[in-house]
Amino acid sequence: MLSLRNLNKTFFTGLVALLPITATIYLFFWVMAAAESFFGDIIQVVLPAQWYRPGMGVAASLAMIFLVGLMMEFILIKAIADRFEGIIYRMPLVKSIYGSIREFLSFLLEGKSKGPRQVVAVNFGNDITMVGFVTKRNLSFLKTEAVTGKVAVYFPFSYQIGGYTVMVPVDQLIPLDMPMDKAMRFVMTAGIIEKEKSAPQHSKLSGEQPET
Repeated sequence: MLSLRNLNKTFFTGLVALLPITATIYLFFWVMAAAESFFGDIIQVVLPAQWYRPGMGVAASLAMIFLVGLMMEFILIKAIADRFEGIIYRMPLVKSIYGSIREFLSFLLEGKSKGPRQVVAVNFGNDITMVGFVTKRNLSFLKTEAVTGKVAVYFPFSYQIGGYTVMVPVDQLIPLDMPMDKAMRFVMTAGIIEKEKSAPQHSKLSGEQPET
């Protein structure tokens, strides 16, 4: 007969197994439902009601995203978008929210194709080490000698959106042989979902500071 302790352990084992996939499926369907609701209503206004079929809203949202991405390849459209973005960046409160979201998404989605992105460990003394991401190597735009020989390292918070950027001397960085997505998952979940493995190898970090 199972003891109360074994019952609790079995219950939480099942919870840990089901909760992540359940939350993922829920979030996926929530996004799909929101897209279907918004674009579906528009489609029913534009087209005759009998033409509408469930799923057309989702298809329309995906098509719109692809179309916007395609249009951004044209110089004229990109110039208009940049001008509109410039207006947003002049709005006191809106620019902070928009800028933060845009930069964060760019960091995640364009990390491999837009400038150097490197996972590093930084020792802050007293045997305290944090995992961060090199986001910018050339800090000359700050126009101060205080950042000479330093790079910008982003340290995300665990289990929440946010973090802080620290200017760290290059010689204090320990490059980690770890993919960006795995490192981000490790930091964002406070390391509790990673299985124990051998310590990641690290190599010497170049002191060069190319513009990003």
